Amino acid sequence: MYTLLLIIFSMIVSLILTPIVIKVSHKLGIVDQPNFRKVHTTPISVLGGTVVLLSFLLGIWLGHPIETEVKPLIIGAVLIYLVGLIDDIYDLKPVLKLLGQVIAAIVVVYYGVTIDFISLPIGPTIHFGVLSIPITVIWIVAITNAINLIDGLDGLASGVSMIALMTIGFIAILQANIFIIMICSVLIGALLGFLFFNFHPAKIFLGDSGALLVGFIVGFLSLLGFKNITFVSLFFPIVILAVPFIDTLFAMIRRVKKGQHIMQADKSHLHHKFLELGYTHRQTVLLIYSIAILFSLSSIILYLSQPWGVLMMLILILITIELIVEFTGLIDDDYRPLLKLIENKERHKEDRHES
Repeated sequence: MYTLLLIIFSMIVSLILTPIVIKVSHKLGIVDQPNFRKVHTTPISVLGGTVVLLSFLLGIWLGHPIETEVKPLIIGAVLIYLVGLIDDIYDLKPVLKLLGQVIAAIVVVYYGVTIDFISLPIGPTIHFGVLSIPITVIWIVAITNAINLIDGLDGLASGVSMIALMTIGFIAILQANIFIIMICSVLIGALLGFLFFNFHPAKIFLGDSGALLVGFIVGFLSLLGFKNITFVSLFFPIVILAVPFIDTLFAMIRRVKKGQHIMQADKSHLHHKFLELGYTHRQTVLLIYSIAILFSLSSIILYLSQPWGVLMMLILILITIELIVEFTGLIDDDYRPLLKLIENKERHKEDRHES
């Protein structure tokens, strides 16, 4: 009941704040103008991060967590929000935006929230020592950017993040981790209220302030929930966040293959590919939601599985990822090794049947 109260409270705050922020945003001219890379055709408010941050902070105030980890969470969240807000207004250089993300991650490390070691299935436990600092920073920055990069369609990043938070929250229930359950509940409520205005046709976007904020919190929670990592548990947050990770990883591969800079923007992300295949805006978002739910359910099964079950699930997950990449042409339209193999086998069967 307390969890439900937190969700409802932060959702109501978000529902009240969003129309106000939309009006303020348009008066101040803080809007996203349409261009050749973007799907929307009219200026849209980009102050969604303000709604999410205020709703989140008020929800934290109501929940009043006593855990020491709440301090770096709030400080880091405010810092990353400010970095995104400045980028939304002034269009920061990528290196400055990355520096801001690193500083927010270092705040987390400063307060002692780090990935300390990994336990291998066979062999010793590897303690990272001083390397735990860069590993933790890279982890948080990677997840932060993964969420930010999928923020390309109305409601996409906020919805996928909600699905990830629900999964992390469910695993936290299995672990009896009250703090993570509370943080997940507050952010789910904030995003749920915001999604009423963010789903297609959107009246407001998360903006970099919102996408980076949500990505940072999700990264922090995944780090906290799987802090002392075994080799198997390392895959849980990666599978939970498979959609943004797939999009980010294969965007980098695609750009390297084409001789482009890995940070160069393009219109070949997962959502762009589904649009090219003929799906509507809403259908594309709902389809990616479905994929995210599939991976989230897989991560829960992975969490509850025995070693052999884990191995089978990982193989199925990798095959699924490969099929998504080939079907959508995420790397290249001609990259279809698995699909071609299946097609050749089907053709061979047909030839045998005819003969």
